[in-house]
Amino acid sequence: MKILKKIGIALLLILIIAQFFGPEKNDGNIDTVNAFVAETNPTEEVLTIMKTSCFDCHSAKTNYPWYNSITPVNYWLDEHIKDGKKHLDFSKWSEYSLKKKEHKMDELHEEVEKGEMPLDSYTWTHDEANLTQEQVDAIVTWGKKVQAEYKQQMSAE
Repeated sequence: MKILKKIGIALLLILIIAQFFGPEKNDGNIDTVNAFVAETNPTEEVLTIMKTSCFDCHSAKTNYPWYNSITPVNYWLDEHIKDGKKHLDFSKWSEYSLKKKEHKMDELHEEVEKGEMPLDSYTWTHDEANLTQEQVDAIVTWGKKVQAEYKQQMSAE
């Protein structure tokens, strides 16, 4: 029994010490999405949806919840953000080629339409990010329109 007590105390100490360390925050400037917004011209409704359901994981600025201060939760959130930005980073939209922008718009409306975005793990703690069917339809309609515009631009080249 003494060994279990020692192991428990050691684990508790490690957990306490770990609270003083954490990953670097995704704490850039939200204005970095301005190029994306200007180029794709989302409606106010779509922009509002993207602010509440997309930009936290897919831009240079994340609005962190209170529980991000708890290790190891902060590492788990950091991995979600890094993975999200790896797939699509609205802050780097101006760096994407025309072909990549067209492809990303295709993925965007497809993922939302299938209900794969936003992730369930995000909506569990961000109820406002749960999309209604009307919101899904708005994103899909806008996304298909923007994608078609990119296709048209590519065919004109």
